[in-house]
Amino acid sequence: MQTVNKVLAFIDGSDYAKSVCDHAAWIATRTDASIEVMHVLGRRDVADDNIDLSGTIGLGARTALLEELAELDTQKAKVLQKRGRALLEGARNRLTTAGVTQVDSKLRHGEIAETALSYHDQIELIVIGKRGEAADFDALHLGSNLERVARAVKTPILVASRAFNPIKRFVVAFDGGKSILKGIQHIADNPVFNDLHCHLLCVGTPTNDVASKVESSAELLRAKGYSVSTEMCSGQPEVEIARGIKDEDADLLIMGAFGHSRIRQLIIGSTTTEMIRSCFVPVMLFR
Repeated sequence: MQTVNKVLAFIDGSDYAKSVCDHAAWIATRTDASIEVMHVLGRRDVADDNIDLSGTIGLGARTALLEELAELDTQKAKVLQKRGRALLEGARNRLTTAGVTQVDSKLRHGEIAETALSYHDQIELIVIGKRGEAADFDALHLGSNLERVARAVKTPILVASRAFNPIKRFVVAFDGGKSILKGIQHIADNPVFNDLHCHLLCVGTPTNDVASKVESSAELLRAKGYSVSTEMCSGQPEVEIARGIKDEDADLLIMGAFGHSRIRQLIIGSTTTEMIRSCFVPVMLFR
């Protein structure tokens, strides 16, 4: 049986940081996985390259101003690093209190997507918040890093909702594509999902091929001891998936990051933003 050995959890100073820790802890305590909790200081956080010092300002004044700005950047970097270490310490405490025995933490500089990609061969799962510190919560905008990470890595990604709720039931948005079939195999082989009820939901025009894949996927999971229900329906994917989550009282949505039907747009196109934006449960993405 496949086991999640290491989880990479990205945190920042947003409200989602606690939820990221709680979702990562849920996985770790069900699989005995270790957690690498990470805070990334972006290049824009530690330097300001957009100040225009051209114009009528004199050379001496420009030199003095550049020196002052450099000193301010240095002080800002020190403050951000101190804040980052405090965030990581708080995350470690939250994880250990939740029963996670193997926790490491790192403060990195760069971009989150690049960092995630550099760890792709060391981890089995990434946990990231739906929104970050710069996101517009009132408009329910998604964090800018989410799609970048989803495009950069092939590692499964768990997009944490704003608050963690115990996960007992999950919906799989099934389109028959390679991504979701990979997700089905992952579920079958992974103790994270033991004892959870699975609802396979296929939205779109039913075909014999897709129906066969739904049934074979259900049988694979049942053979592993899962309780599985299936449903095929027509309509708009984002509408029907949201309805399925509500009807099933599901605590988790599982989707393929790439597919060959309209559901494809749920991850890479504008409908992705709408689906993850409006969904109040965590979303696990597979490529």
